[in-house]
Amino acid sequence: MPKRRPLLIGLLVALLLAGGLAAAWVWNERRPRDVRGSATVEFDPGLSPEAQRRRPARPQRPVRPAKPARPRRRKAPPPPPAWPTYGYDLARTHVAPDWDLRPPFRRAWTVRTGNVLEFPPVVARGRLFVAQAKGRFLAIDGRSGKVFWRKRFRRCSAASPTVEGDVVYAVFLHELPCAKDDRDAPGLVVAMRIRGGGILWRFRTGPVESSPLLVNGTLYFGSWNHRLAALDVRGRRPRLRWSFEADDELNSSPAYAGGTIYIGSDGGSLYAVDARTGRLRWRARSFSRFGRREYFYATPTVAYGRVYIGNTDGTVYAYGAASGRLLWARGAGSYVYTAAAVWRRTVYVGSYDGNVYALDAATGDVRWRYESPGSIHGAPTVLSGLVYFSTCGTCGSRGSRYAKRGPRTSFALDARTGKLVWSYPDGHYSPVVADRERVYLTGSTRIYGLVPRRMQ
Repeated sequence: MPKRRPLLIGLLVALLLAGGLAAAWVWNERRPRDVRGSATVEFDPGLSPEAQRRRPARPQRPVRPAKPARPRRRKAPPPPPAWPTYGYDLARTHVAPDWDLRPPFRRAWTVRTGNVLEFPPVVARGRLFVAQAKGRFLAIDGRSGKVFWRKRFRRCSAASPTVEGDVVYAVFLHELPCAKDDRDAPGLVVAMRIRGGGILWRFRTGPVESSPLLVNGTLYFGSWNHRLAALDVRGRRPRLRWSFEADDELNSSPAYAGGTIYIGSDGGSLYAVDARTGRLRWRARSFSRFGRREYFYATPTVAYGRVYIGNTDGTVYAYGAASGRLLWARGAGSYVYTAAAVWRRTVYVGSYDGNVYALDAATGDVRWRYESPGSIHGAPTVLSGLVYFSTCGTCGSRGSRYAKRGPRTSFALDARTGKLVWSYPDGHYSPVVADRERVYLTGSTRIYGLVPRRMQ
């Protein structure tokens, strides 16, 4: 027995040492990996969302004498859409123009859509276009809430449409029921006329959960089949220009800036792809934890020469738009599904821990944090100096990490200070879109037309 005692002590010491090393490894894998950024490295204030929208006025042409012949009447071009795509613009900044629309609001109308609205409408010609989860597509009058027309595609939907000219483009997943989650079933892209909803064409592809983006006659979208597609929609029938294969499903939506398409994958990769050729420009990756990477469900946001994107590992990342280099990373709760809104050098995201984080766009430092009563899944929107967001209720309740449970409500905070300004007793995912006259709030299954009380 005395001879065995040194051996037992040695085994005990080895076990304690192994346990300590394992605990240290687990702690290292779980700890926040914050990386602080700099305003002097790949940060261009001239590429702010506000500056990129300003276009120089066209020079006036010299006045010529009128010709004696009767002038030909030209059809006036249609007015530009008020909110043409998810996130408002091609860079997906989620920031509205300088429309003076602030609470308190009066509810002008309500439309019941019959099922969950995971993504918000788009707005054009005074109409809203929206798809609910079970494939019912609606065109709604923004002034009265009247449903002009509706289509039933009997397919699951989890994306916003996009609109240009006289056409609205919508994407769909597999056929009903949605519970079957058929990853190999075909998806669908549909082009419809704004007036009347007449179908111009259908294009079969992989299941699409990615809100499409239209740039210079090309429609970009990702799908469950791991492919980013570029569809030429300028002719009578669509034509596939190219497709790019990623490492996993593309549930994120594409963003565009400077001739490049940016999109995140379920494999934890962020891709920068040449918009014209489909060639890879660079690939960046999220942090690896326990030998695996979590996914980019969030849509990228491009501003200041950077790409901002949240990951379900609870981190918000900033990469160089030209280089793909990691410039900063900031832990933001347990899961970050929301796309970022970027306004006045501040990045706004929501987290499943129930907090809205306002982060410095240059450094990633936390400027303020607001604690809401529930998890946040949908992207915030900045409108008239307020940041709007909705709480999801039960999102993340079955996850492996903490997710705050609470009521489904929409809020507006002062974007500079984080102070609560307004709330509304409905919401679920992405909260509001707007035009010059109204704010349109997306509830769980309803859409509300809201008018500032001062405009009555």
